[in-house]
Amino acid sequence: MAKNLTHGSVFKSLIAFSIPFMLSSFLQTLYGMADLFIIGKFNDAPVINAVSIGSQIMHMITVMLLGLSMGTAVLVGRSVGAGESKKASLVIGNSISLFAFVTLPLTVILLVLCPKIVSLMHTPPEAFEQTQTYLSICFSGIPFITAYNVIASVFRGTGDSKHPMYFVAFACLMNILLDFLFVGVFNMQAGGAALATVLSQTFSVFLSLLFWKKLNGDLILSGKELVVQKSTVSSILKIGIPVSCQDGFIQVSFLIITVIANSRGVSIATAVGLVEKIICFLFLVPSSMLSAISTLAAQNIGAGETSRAQRALFYGILISAGCGAFFAFLFQFVSAPVLLAFTTDELVVYFGTQYLKAYVIDCIFAAVHFCFSGFFCASGHSFISFLHNAASIVLIRIPGAALASKFYPETLYPMGLAAPLGSLFSTLICLLAYIHLRRKRFDCIPSA
Repeated sequence: MAKNLTHGSVFKSLIAFSIPFMLSSFLQTLYGMADLFIIGKFNDAPVINAVSIGSQIMHMITVMLLGLSMGTAVLVGRSVGAGESKKASLVIGNSISLFAFVTLPLTVILLVLCPKIVSLMHTPPEAFEQTQTYLSICFSGIPFITAYNVIASVFRGTGDSKHPMYFVAFACLMNILLDFLFVGVFNMQAGGAALATVLSQTFSVFLSLLFWKKLNGDLILSGKELVVQKSTVSSILKIGIPVSCQDGFIQVSFLIITVIANSRGVSIATAVGLVEKIICFLFLVPSSMLSAISTLAAQNIGAGETSRAQRALFYGILISAGCGAFFAFLFQFVSAPVLLAFTTDELVVYFGTQYLKAYVIDCIFAAVHFCFSGFFCASGHSFISFLHNAASIVLIRIPGAALASKFYPETLYPMGLAAPLGSLFSTLICLLAYIHLRRKRFDCIPSA
């Protein structure tokens, strides 16, 4: 049953929604962390590097699909806030048709281009075959990864972040068990880690479908909701495409930085890959706030309660930036021990510690612009999110990492500073955009 978030304490609603989502995101991140952890226990640096590179590419594809599904979550949220269950059902049905149309051709294209993608990443020769195996298996599972993210976006739109957490928890447990079986027992290396991930994602899809009808009986889907309506699909894409492109730009910047690292040898490439995984874990708080703000703000905007949507933004910034400051301080002291949990390679730990100590500062600034992005999406201005991220990547992150790599070849610390500097630039753009919208009293918020 849809949960209405237009009444009661904004702070409590934000916390109640964000904690299950954060735990759910943690469990999804644990997929990749578990892969690297178990691979590292049974294999050497080239196989670790293969899983690191492959999982980065898969993460980019996943977040882009998730960004596209933001349109579904926001429109379902607005419909629920306005009390229009039929409209919510129409959005859900059209989303299913839209993503089926997008996902199937995408899967075929990626499988055909897999060797070229691995080559473009400047993958070290000793890790090339393992990376290709990992990606081939993961690409085959994209339809199931997409299906789960669409279903989860619908749950979020209805105000329910708890049940997706339960589904992911079961899938994560299955993933870890299969990792030990395929990698530890059968010695399937990178291919085993990929197969465990795909099978566990498939399991989460069937589990969520099993509970959907029972939990959301008031949102009835029939054949007519699956028939594409141009206006509905256009509204979904208007919100989702900028978010997808924004997330794609972010991941492309990560991949370009990975390419820069790969050109400096397998030890530095592995160190950068491990740090990216750790950063993904630390970003769970701002990521969960982005989703919580977008859902809560969307429902309240749908109900005409713009002031409540703004309060959700301010509380989200306060919480996530505070957590970011804590992580930035803590990892100045615990970076090396954390990296040692994944590998005993001294060079990897040495370079990884330098990179992580600088990169972790990004947790403060990214927390702010993540929250703004959630609000901009809910208010129908997702293009602003795309704009500030694109500008940050093109003007700061990529050139900063490249220049740091060129002028400071003996250390990764300056290269790690490119990320927080880019996020600081994004934050400034977000503040200016918000001030502009507020002066207009948000009269420019488009209808659903």
